[in-house]
Amino acid sequence: IKHRFGSTDELGLFEMTGAGLVAVADPSQLFLTDRRRGVAGSLIVPTLDGGRPLLVEVQALTVEIANGASGRRTTQGFDSSRLAMLLAVIERRVDVPANRHDVYVATVGGVRLGEPGGDLAVALAVMSTIDDVPAAADVVAIGEIGLGGEVRRVDRVERRLAEAARLGYRRALVPVGAPA
Repeated sequence: IKHRFGSTDELGLFEMTGAGLVAVADPSQLFLTDRRRGVAGSLIVPTLDGGRPLLVEVQALTVEIANGASGRRTTQGFDSSRLAMLLAVIERRVDVPANRHDVYVATVGGVRLGEPGGDLAVALAVMSTIDDVPAAADVVAIGEIGLGGEVRRVDRVERRLAEAARLGYRRALVPVGAPA
């Protein structure tokens, strides 16, 4: 589809001011402004919006359920069938009892995380909240998770990591062999 003012795959962010709509110059910073560090179930994923890297916080919350009951799965900004697959991989390949929990996953700021590069961050956020252990505040996670439990490479890792470094993130969990 032709669009004269840029890619049709990119998100445009604007802020309403007294002077009208003003473009948001640094969307990654905007989405991370209210982030609480040191909370279990929160991770940052450098994703791509068209060609532009964008850091998004992924949050997960789990609540243990009674034996025999089936767990509730609720998502906001993340595909629910993809979450079901990730929970099955976590249960089977990592031996973390994800199926004994209600699982809630959300992306912050209304961003829709539609690419598989967010799988690792979502899986780690879920495991973080199950174990009640927060991830380090300066870490990001990028990678697609396969059914065998392997973490696979995604496109343009260098651009994603450069955006993370620009905002002060010093450590990244990436697939083996990914450019660093």
